[in-house]
Amino acid sequence: MSEAKRYTPRGRSVRDASVDAGGRGDPFRPALEVIQGGRSEQPRRASRRPAAPEPEPDPIDLDREEPAPRQRRTPPARKPANPAGRKAANPPLRRVANPRKAPAKRIPVRKKQSRVSVPRLKRRPGLPKLAEPRRRLRLATVLALVLFAAIGVRLVQLQLTDASAYAAEGLKDRLVRAVLPASRGAILDRNGKILVHSVETRYVAVDPMAVKDPEALADKLFTILDKYGVLRSDLVRKMTPHKAADGRTNVRFEYLVHQIEPADGDRIEGLHVGALKVDRDERREIPGYDLASNIIGFTSKPDLNGQMGIEKQYDSVLRGVDGLHVYEHGEGDLDKPLPYGYEELKPARPGSNVELTIDQDLQFSVQSALAERMEPLKADFATAVVLDARTMEVMAMASYPSFAAADPGRSDPNLLKDQCTATVFDPGSIHKAIVMGAALQEGIITPGTAVTVNSKVKKGDTTYTDHPPQRDGTQMTIPGILALSSNVGTIAVADQLGKDKLYEYQQKFGLGQRTGVGLPNESPGQLLPPNQWTGSSPGSIPIGNGVATTALQMAAVYGTIANDGLYVQPTLVKKIIGPDGTVTKPPAQQTRRVLDPKVAQELRVMLEGVTTLDDATGKQAAIPGYRIAGKTGTSKLPQNGGYAPGDVVSFIGMAPAEAPRYVIAVNAHVPGGAGGSVAAPAFKEMMALTLSTFGVTPTGTEPPKLTIYP
Repeated sequence: MSEAKRYTPRGRSVRDASVDAGGRGDPFRPALEVIQGGRSEQPRRASRRPAAPEPEPDPIDLDREEPAPRQRRTPPARKPANPAGRKAANPPLRRVANPRKAPAKRIPVRKKQSRVSVPRLKRRPGLPKLAEPRRRLRLATVLALVLFAAIGVRLVQLQLTDASAYAAEGLKDRLVRAVLPASRGAILDRNGKILVHSVETRYVAVDPMAVKDPEALADKLFTILDKYGVLRSDLVRKMTPHKAADGRTNVRFEYLVHQIEPADGDRIEGLHVGALKVDRDERREIPGYDLASNIIGFTSKPDLNGQMGIEKQYDSVLRGVDGLHVYEHGEGDLDKPLPYGYEELKPARPGSNVELTIDQDLQFSVQSALAERMEPLKADFATAVVLDARTMEVMAMASYPSFAAADPGRSDPNLLKDQCTATVFDPGSIHKAIVMGAALQEGIITPGTAVTVNSKVKKGDTTYTDHPPQRDGTQMTIPGILALSSNVGTIAVADQLGKDKLYEYQQKFGLGQRTGVGLPNESPGQLLPPNQWTGSSPGSIPIGNGVATTALQMAAVYGTIANDGLYVQPTLVKKIIGPDGTVTKPPAQQTRRVLDPKVAQELRVMLEGVTTLDDATGKQAAIPGYRIAGKTGTSKLPQNGGYAPGDVVSFIGMAPAEAPRYVIAVNAHVPGGAGGSVAAPAFKEMMALTLSTFGVTPTGTEPPKLTIYP
């Protein structure tokens, strides 16, 4: 290769570079020197061996301090050939004719080094390390790969694993859940006659956001709904778009009216207003108006929740189970159920029917007789309970005054209860049968025992007498003490019995505890334990004062006597009939032995004297042809720690006495009176109706020969 073509990266030949360095190789250099007026000293010929390529420097390590490289020895400078001492210039090269060959200039040869050392900079303390581009590039690459990997994983998750979940969420927004209300069960009497049942009606609802002109629509609806007590202003208010209670969401459903007749519902549907919804509803209908309202109770409106009586006690049984219709619904132009869309239907399960033990006809007769007798007496309240003496099923149970179960809002709230189980009073002399039964069972007395009765007896700071009082030292029979309702004679027997035994038999007969007949809000009454008796308690408690009982509790006491001494829990529910006809019996009644059958029979005979002996207190309860055993009572009504004005008068009896079929208890709180004059006549009428209704004929046996004095 010619030297003209051997160019360095700067565009100059190798020879030019060597000449500039003071070496040989430029043919025009001598001529140039001649022209310039001098001749330079012939330089020393340099070696033509090519210089070794310089090795690549090592990366700079700022953390390590390296020793400084050795300095190259520079050859001593030669004296210039120019005697005048002028500095030789290097003018631009040009070709000249006949160049003279100048001696080559000696070029110092650089020693070959195996490694070029680069000085290392020492990092000052406290200064951050300088970033390395390659490290940043690697980090950015890794981050980019991680980001794309995460995006890829999420895409796979959305497409494969979460796709069904998002589809379900979208479907959820299109689903409509319509509740299918279950029809409430009926309440029947023991013969299957309807006491209360549900009838089909309609409700009207509106979507306020879909109503264009509330005023105009209210005018149309008011002509139909006016008879249901709906105000036009309420219609306008409910149909005007408004917010929910949270103040954020729009109300899309508002009830306008409940329980309207189906025909009126059809008229509203005929308006063809898309914002209105007319659907099935129901209301409770009571054919007897107020018949057995104290037992049946009532429900709230419009949700038909049981509030009192059987409606409340058996609310879960009567209510049934609502159904559910879930379907896919479109929006906008497809604002209707989507054909072939998602649909799920769970039919409603109607409520069960509750069949009671009461007889509808007897209930009507007893309730009517009680009202007719108590209204003229201006009674504050009155009760009548009829029990089957063999099964202790409640055949009738009436309260005065009654209320309309179909419209309880029109009655005094204080009267919206069953007086037979919720109202307590001092039983008075009807409690004396418990004292005599316990004394007979414990062998303290016999049917022929004579008791010394004085004119009065003092217990604590209270003196007790009879009406009329007996002479001191008078001997009286047990039937005589019961017939004349002697307080002094009963206290004398109780003293022999003892307060602990008396308290024991009170509990055995069911006092101080709820009967569990099947009605809510039943009171347990109140008994005073012996350790809480005061000085007058041995006189007041045996004659029925200082004891709080309900009418049903005392009826159960005499039911035990009628049932040969076996206490059987009173019951009001006979069975539950499911919508499929399945019959479920209530839990078995609790029973316990209180008196021996013989003792119970003897006690019944003694109680017959109350209606048969001369001057007996219960003669007005006697029914010709039937043997009646029972007891009168007159007491007080506890009120605010004292007693209310007036008297609580009672008569509880059974018939036929020799083989009792029914027990009837009549109680009333009247301004004044006595059990024999107020309650006994009512008992007579009710017992006669009961015996006649169920075809109980007289046994034809003669009543016992009883005396008051031995």
